[in-house]
Amino acid sequence: MKHGKKYREGAKLIERQKLYEAGEALDLCVKTGKAKFDETVELHVKLGVDGRHADQLVRGAIVLPHGTGKNVRVLVICKGDNIEAAQNAGADYVGAEEMVQKIQGEGWMDFDVLITTPDMMGLVGRLGKLLGPRGLMPNPKAGTVTPDVARAVQEAKAGKIEYRLDRTNIIHCPIGKVSFGVEKLSENFNTLMDAIVKAKPAAAKGQYVRSCVVSATMGPGVKISPAKFI
Repeated sequence: MKHGKKYREGAKLIERQKLYEAGEALDLCVKTGKAKFDETVELHVKLGVDGRHADQLVRGAIVLPHGTGKNVRVLVICKGDNIEAAQNAGADYVGAEEMVQKIQGEGWMDFDVLITTPDMMGLVGRLGKLLGPRGLMPNPKAGTVTPDVARAVQEAKAGKIEYRLDRTNIIHCPIGKVSFGVEKLSENFNTLMDAIVKAKPAAAKGQYVRSCVVSATMGPGVKISPAKFI
């Protein structure tokens, strides 16, 4: 693969085989994130588990201290008093059957988070094939199926993210923007890594955190030593 000039210049700052401390690695992400837009800093963590087994799944949600830097569009599917509660909390879209029909009939997907109440899951469940592949299906473990929609909306807007294994047993998550600077990125990184470590399944054997890499959207990956997480 042929990389651009800015990528190649950034890559010169990084020793490919070196395992950096988190602060140093995030500093390199800031220095190599030189695109014309405010690049997202992403964390990629490979775990020593087998996600094909239910007792080794790693999944949860956490509110980052400084958010993700992204304007999160929130859809709430609910009824009754919850409609007003969701609107007052700052939800971008609120509705019930008409929202489900809009997604099914029009393929409408102009939202980043979908929150619903337990009594509406029978209706929302029909959207599984559309929402699931996009990571938008509400889930109690992620706090997006809840009777307290106001709190869920506020947390989503404040920078709550969901972490979960992909098919290769890697977790991919945004931890902020290059413009945040090293201090804020470090606090977000530590908060997320603490949550992932605490979520270690009892059935996991051997080294839990196998590798940890951070990178800006258009920049090279920087390896972080997993020693402190073992």
